[in-house]
Amino acid sequence: MSIEILKCNIEQVESKLPANYPTPKIVAVTKFTDIDTMRELYQLGYHHFAENRPQVFLEKYNALEDIKENIHWHFVGNLQTRQVRDIINLLDYVHSLDRPSLAKEINKRANQPIKCFVQVNVSGEDSKSGLSPDELEEFIISLAQYPKVHVIGLMTMAPYEATEEALHRYFAHLRKLRDQVAAMDLPYAPCQHLSMGMSRDYPIAVEEGADFIRIGSALFKE
Repeated sequence: MSIEILKCNIEQVESKLPANYPTPKIVAVTKFTDIDTMRELYQLGYHHFAENRPQVFLEKYNALEDIKENIHWHFVGNLQTRQVRDIINLLDYVHSLDRPSLAKEINKRANQPIKCFVQVNVSGEDSKSGLSPDELEEFIISLAQYPKVHVIGLMTMAPYEATEEALHRYFAHLRKLRDQVAAMDLPYAPCQHLSMGMSRDYPIAVEEGADFIRIGSALFKE
């Protein structure tokens, strides 16, 4: 992919963001992207990269050794507890905290507090990971025992086939849950951010308050 195509794709993404809204962080989901394209994206000033498989993350982290200090690394996939020790101290953000065993392992393995998004399954879709909305408050309270887990926000994934009306409903629900957690005023869970919206639905997510959007195919299409 040429840098001209990548720049055009970025402009198309940004052109679809609602006018007069704060620009969210574009987290480039690079799971199907080669190192050269990641370097081109970096040259354009986009330094937030996301992976969903630990081994591929490690390969890319090592391949970008010379610029890694300026990259913000996000993990957006299902993270198994046995994989935590291999990558947790190389990450800046974890978007998929969804169970006590994972929180416990992050706390055990991390050298410093890790910025985490708690994943919530607001749609109730069986194929999606995440806590149910009814489980969220109890889970957040339970995290007080893990000082290395710092909950900066909530994350969700909407169903692929969801209508625009349904997308607004799901994303608005997550925003409401975020506000409820923030109102708890817990020092380890300020919960100020929303990670929601992907290539197919990010404009609606931004309308509903997303400030981290996870973009893959819309950036890297030829």
